[in-house]
Amino acid sequence: MILHYLSLCANGSAHFSDIKRDLADITSRALSLKLAELIEYGLIEKKITANPAVTISYDLTEKGRALTAALTPIQKWAQQYENLHGKEEENK
Repeated sequence: MILHYLSLCANGSAHFSDIKRDLADITSRALSLKLAELIEYGLIEKKITANPAVTISYDLTEKGRALTAALTPIQKWAQQYENLHGKEEENK
């Protein structure tokens, strides 16, 4: 979910608070742990800037962008299947 979220953000970048707000079902602790995991796998990077205040953003790496591009067909399939499954349930 985090990779997908970042892939939809401008420049593949977002702040912790934005991710937390938009992925409402995740706790701050779980988000922190998952971000650290994704950094360890080389899929995202943590950028710290100080102009004049310190800001931290999480950005997709080249490897992360490649993974999200590879997952796009699977996401489309899942959405199509979900739509078909929903119609089957309505017909029952």
